[in-house]
Amino acid sequence: MIPTFSRRFLLSRLAGAALAAAVAVPAMAQERDLRFQLDWRFEGPAALFLTPAAKGYFKAEKLNVSVDAGNGSGGAVTRVASGSYDMGFADLAALMEFHANNPTAPNKPVAVMMVYNNTPAAVLALRKSGIKAPADLSNKKLGAPVFDAGRRGWPIFAKANQVQSVAWTSMDPPLRETMLVRGDIDAITGFSFTSLLNLEARGVKTEDVVILPYATHGVKLYGNAIIAGEEFLKKNPEAVKAFLRAFTRGVKDVIADPQAAIGFVKQRDGIINEALELRRLKLAMDHTVLTPDAKAEGFGDINPARLTLMASQVSDAYATKERVNATAVWNGGFLPPAVERNIFAAVKK
Repeated sequence: MIPTFSRRFLLSRLAGAALAAAVAVPAMAQERDLRFQLDWRFEGPAALFLTPAAKGYFKAEKLNVSVDAGNGSGGAVTRVASGSYDMGFADLAALMEFHANNPTAPNKPVAVMMVYNNTPAAVLALRKSGIKAPADLSNKKLGAPVFDAGRRGWPIFAKANQVQSVAWTSMDPPLRETMLVRGDIDAITGFSFTSLLNLEARGVKTEDVVILPYATHGVKLYGNAIIAGEEFLKKNPEAVKAFLRAFTRGVKDVIADPQAAIGFVKQRDGIINEALELRRLKLAMDHTVLTPDAKAEGFGDINPARLTLMASQVSDAYATKERVNATAVWNGGFLPPAVERNIFAAVKK
């Protein structure tokens, strides 16, 4: 027989252990909700974020991430700034513009990881137009939506290539490539991997399209980056680091098996053309992610001098209320170690 004191002691120890276990299990299993805003629809490049979500990489980091489609970088920036979303994906130039035009706004988003090291903005024309180089664009009719990144950054491209005055025509995005095919305009600006495929969908052969990427014609603007709200960064630094770790792991999987990655996009939007989106994804990766500049700077990181130059160029081209402060829009302190970000070692299929 166990003495009364010993029985009480044993029962209290068992009860204490049970209580500790009951408290510990939920604590270990608890996930941090994180709302993420894409810049655009569920198309090929969205695989970069949908892959780590579908494969449980965010879950492994104790994050419950919801990824929502967007309608442009400007919208992604303002929604993160408003607190509707914790993090997002947006063009760095749009983020810079927001900072400079809203200097006193609370919760200004900050870029924490560069994804599109080179802007995907480009000028596209039909070969039959005779346009072969930037110099041929002088005094031509160009078209793009007013919010298009290439159009907004046009003064930078024009200055770098000494292009003289051009006449702009504005339209909604679905009409951009149609108007070019009809001959209403001589050239358009747009993301290279989007406008090229849109032209092909309208019956234009690839070899009949002239593409003048900004990145290879003297314009070293950064493209899209992962952004986070200022308050979210302050209150949840470990969650941001965890997100970037899981994202980087997912990027390597996208590089290794892009076909499987498109399958995850299909799960979110069942009507996509998988072959088309696979091509879009590969074009985006080759032209903006797996570039010599990204390899030199390290995937996810930036070159301070290049960032400062971009801040000055955006201030001029966008005619912002205040000059862009490069140090205010970027914080690389949440990035995984460089060795973990070496996506160039990933084996392509």
